[in-house]
Amino acid sequence: MEFRSLLAAAGGGDQAAWDAIVNEFSTLLWSIARSFRLDARDASDVVQITWLRLVENLNRIEEPDALPAWLVVTVRRECMQLIRRANRQQLTRHVEVLDDMPDPAPPVDHALLTDERDAALWRKVAELGETCFRVLRVLMATPPPSYKDAALALDMPVGSLGPTRQRCLRRLRELLTGKEGGAER
Repeated sequence: MEFRSLLAAAGGGDQAAWDAIVNEFSTLLWSIARSFRLDARDASDVVQITWLRLVENLNRIEEPDALPAWLVVTVRRECMQLIRRANRQQLTRHVEVLDDMPDPAPPVDHALLTDERDAALWRKVAELGETCFRVLRVLMATPPPSYKDAALALDMPVGSLGPTRQRCLRRLRELLTGKEGGAER
């Protein structure tokens, strides 16, 4: 087939020449687009864009006999551009999804704030006096001991451990909130 005269005629507005080119190469362009595993809609877009590129470049094609190769390169390039755009959009969607997800890791300053809070709490516990300090220290161990073991370690009757603990915690709450009462130390 003589592509030089077809391109010249199509460039001059001859619809029959344009139809002949489209009829000759449509199957080839579609097969290449489908070889990229594009769905029918995307393959159609790529083929249409390839035809558009040919219209835009009709007067610039220096080797009309290389028209089939030019169309093949153009349709492949359009397929790859479409795939790259789709991948970028997909990555962007994933990033947006990740932006909305809460970070399961603790905040960067979590350990520092926890250490400061714990140090402040133990300073207040120390203000309670020796008995409360010892009771709370033993009962707050990890893992916490049984009341029997705690009573033994503190040299206290098991029955007085609970009430002592309550008085110490009430006094600690008062110290932490600044509401001083008449609780025992």
